[in-house]
Amino acid sequence: MSLLLARTYKVYHKTAPLEYIVLGIDDFLKQAVGAAGYYFNHPGLPEDLIPYWDFDAPGIPDEPRDVSAAAVTASALYELSMYDKERGQVWRARADRIVENLSANYLASPGQACGFLLLHSTGSGAHDSEVDVPLVYADYYFLEALLRKHKLETTGKI
Repeated sequence: MSLLLARTYKVYHKTAPLEYIVLGIDDFLKQAVGAAGYYFNHPGLPEDLIPYWDFDAPGIPDEPRDVSAAAVTASALYELSMYDKERGQVWRARADRIVENLSANYLASPGQACGFLLLHSTGSGAHDSEVDVPLVYADYYFLEALLRKHKLETTGKI
């Protein structure tokens, strides 16, 4: 797993309601906000918010993207928008932008990619493993992000 993907999972797991809401531990929210801030403030993040397989990969901009990291981040940001009252709208807008860019530029055509939804994920670029391929967990988090987006738009909660 790439360091980038590990960091995006940190945003995802630190926003879990069991940790923050049920246990009431503000430190989890602070860590999630910090990890999200790192993602969006990193100078290696492209304009479309779909990261390269590693923020510091040596061949940027000719490095493969990692849509799985973007999908995890979008899903986490929708949840984070519910708990971070100060910046909730910012997180939601960024999640929307990621989902829009994934939908517009990284979707497989029907009948392509053996039924996968998203193209251009990277499992471990440092190990030359699963580079620029569709990955099942990218599709999972993309669908989860779409569901969370829909619930927020229709009910105001996820």
